[in-house]
Amino acid sequence: MFERKALNWLRSWRNNKDHKPLVIRGARQVGKTSLVDMFAKEFDCYLRFNLDVEDDLRLFEKEMPVKDLYSLLLVMRNKAKNEGSTLIFIDEIQNSPLAIKMLRYFREELPEVYVIAAGSLLETILDKNKQISFPVGRVEYMALRPCTFEEFLGAMGETGLQEILCSAQVPEALHTRMMSLFNKYSLIGGMPQAVASYAEAEDIVALDSTYQSLIAGYMDDVEKYTKSNTLRNVIRHIITNGWSYADEQIAFDHFAASNYKSREVGEAMRILQKTMLLELVYPSVETNLPIVPDMKKRPRLMWLDTGLVNYAAGVQSELYSVDDLNDAWRGKIAEHIVGQELLGQNNLFLEKRTFWIRDSKNSQAELDYLYNSRRYGLVPIEVKAGSNAHLKSLQEFMFDSRCKYAIRFWNKPERKDVVHIEKKGSDGSILKSKDYTLYSLPYYYAGQLEKVMERIGK
Repeated sequence: MFERKALNWLRSWRNNKDHKPLVIRGARQVGKTSLVDMFAKEFDCYLRFNLDVEDDLRLFEKEMPVKDLYSLLLVMRNKAKNEGSTLIFIDEIQNSPLAIKMLRYFREELPEVYVIAAGSLLETILDKNKQISFPVGRVEYMALRPCTFEEFLGAMGETGLQEILCSAQVPEALHTRMMSLFNKYSLIGGMPQAVASYAEAEDIVALDSTYQSLIAGYMDDVEKYTKSNTLRNVIRHIITNGWSYADEQIAFDHFAASNYKSREVGEAMRILQKTMLLELVYPSVETNLPIVPDMKKRPRLMWLDTGLVNYAAGVQSELYSVDDLNDAWRGKIAEHIVGQELLGQNNLFLEKRTFWIRDSKNSQAELDYLYNSRRYGLVPIEVKAGSNAHLKSLQEFMFDSRCKYAIRFWNKPERKDVVHIEKKGSDGSILKSKDYTLYSLPYYYAGQLEKVMERIGK
């Protein structure tokens, strides 16, 4: 298994003297268990339990002081108490309300023991079982998402290019090579199983069974999402047919040519969002901070992984034959993979994406992403090629915004332009003008945006 960036996040968590039990949240098969197993190699003692296994579940269903439970866990794994470091991993913790409750006592009574919990269906189980609630303020959260392009390079053995990418200073001489690998990543996606299989055999066709297995696994989980037969059918419909609507603003009513009503589809979508299989990305009409999503408008449908979208929507062949991702599937794959990379920059659980639309009946202006950098403020983002003059939606946004710079992702080398824009009256007079700086960045920088912005001095 190749190394994940999240290992560094876990190391920072471990080094924090005020660390709390950690709950890892993420969709099925994003590599939560593999990540913790790899992290566990840095501990003297590793105690791993899966509460889908009846024998493991029974251990946590006993009412006892946490120190006694710890002694029991050591015995059951044939481990002895020692002076070294200990990591306990409780997988599928949603199966035991008592185990969830016990997390707070590990924090209070055994702070020297490190505890990580995870569960693929955590959000849906918590909603269904009102007896389950995490100890407020006594645990912390981390999100694990599909592999980023940076991690893809590492899996492919391209450690030199990986190091250069992480420096956010890719020489133009390496641009073609980096774009070629990014195009492969955009085709394959970031599901760890798919990345590992491709890295081993470099056979894209052989990945069909991997994608089929992943989607079948999501379908098999439907029974666990809800007790309502109607909702189960709606969820199955979405997982079967919804991939073709990736990166589109969708209407819930009769979604994907169905007879299902808006209320049913909306509820099913929100259930799937809690499993982190998809995200409903709502637009904002704001041009300055704070950016508030407008929940009354239609959301864009963003799936967990672009590779799964390519396979399930049947558009892989388009990506084989294009030089620029923006030429594939009306640019939707380019926008989807850039959004996936933006989200993958960190492991914050509450991180969400948004985009911008003009709040006007007479305007169809839409901006691909509004990125709120914690260090550099609001960053408007377009994902397309073409001349600066053709970025009409960006120009409309910049007129009303206090932003002095914008980002465009494309397939060409990095470029910096000062763009002059004007609004003219019916008589040709200039009503308003503004200059802003446009940074055109290669697609492969999307997952390094914070580092790029630091380099360009913003």
